[in-house]
Amino acid sequence: MSKIFPFKAVRPTPDKVALVSCRNYDDYSATELASWLDFNPYSFLHVVNPAYAHSQKITLDKRFKGVLHKYQDFKNDGIFMEEDKAVFFLYQIQSKTQSYIGIIAGTSIEDYKNNVIKKHEDTLQYRVEYFKDYLHQTGFNTEPVLITYPDNAILNNWISEKKKEQPIYHFSTTNKETHTLWKIANEIEILWLQNQFENIPELYIADGHHRSASAELLYDEDSHLGNENLNYFMSFLIAESNVKIFEYNRIIRDLNGYSKEDFIEKLSEHFILKVKDQELWKPQSKFEFGMYLDGNFYALFYKQENEYPSILENLDAQILYDKVLQPLLGIEDLRNDERIEYIPGKQSILTIKELVDEGEFEVGFMLYPSDISEIKALADNNLIMPPKSTYIEPKFRSGLIVYEL
Repeated sequence: MSKIFPFKAVRPTPDKVALVSCRNYDDYSATELASWLDFNPYSFLHVVNPAYAHSQKITLDKRFKGVLHKYQDFKNDGIFMEEDKAVFFLYQIQSKTQSYIGIIAGTSIEDYKNNVIKKHEDTLQYRVEYFKDYLHQTGFNTEPVLITYPDNAILNNWISEKKKEQPIYHFSTTNKETHTLWKIANEIEILWLQNQFENIPELYIADGHHRSASAELLYDEDSHLGNENLNYFMSFLIAESNVKIFEYNRIIRDLNGYSKEDFIEKLSEHFILKVKDQELWKPQSKFEFGMYLDGNFYALFYKQENEYPSILENLDAQILYDKVLQPLLGIEDLRNDERIEYIPGKQSILTIKELVDEGEFEVGFMLYPSDISEIKALADNNLIMPPKSTYIEPKFRSGLIVYEL
């Protein structure tokens, strides 16, 4: 039984929403970030990067306090407004090729602790602590956890009808997306939605494992203070068929002392290799891998040696680690080894070719993306994917909806 809760959101005024909301701070290059901050005084980037105006490096404590002060400035200047009652939202992101739609709501820390909200990724404690401190000192969050629920005809029909109503936002962004937001303020409708989710036994985190873990840690430390908002964290709930899962491809700086010929010979113990020369070849199904090495592409077909592999052993990212990255290339720690980097699968494989051709990297591997059934099977069995196994969309606009603690 899943619980969702309305909350008193803070959000940009309709005339400024397209100027305020932005992509995630980490998505901007230094040059792009500077341009946006110079050009747009309303951008939420000014809130999350408060030292920009003074071009100075500051301590984390000062930075978090600066974020809070800048956020308060945005509220005082009338850039943000606060709902007068707790509400839900329906939110749609439309690009040229894809449309995503889901419900913005508070989800329960209790459900998270009791594994009603299930996880498939491990977390790094320092990142959990960092974001917990951020939440504690700033008192707000604007990046919801992306959570999937099983496709539901009743909810789909409700969404279709809700979209016919007048939205509170409808705007376009410079990356050629259209964003539409509907407010759900009717108490009968709110109760009906809560009842629908109570009939859903389990929810699955698609993206945002660190954010949810940080919310849990903050709850554990501060819930005795009586702040009910700590009992929940903001989530974007979306039907599992509406989530787009990309792979993360891998590029490695060296062959760990192997010559090209010896490395290929070692690979042939577990893979059937076919040379693709200059063909930009990508895996077409599970157990297939692409490789770019010394100016040529290769197709690698895994020899399935174990007749009854575990769920984790059946995962392509785990196969690549178990058969190539760890035993041959000596990469033990996928998160922290500086010899490996990751390229989201939505980027062209020409990116991998160019990085290898430039000489900084020796070899690149392309994977076939996981699907939602693999993610759910791992979560159901309390198993953890290797780091950087999935790049999942949609990505939420920062500064669009603020959840205050």
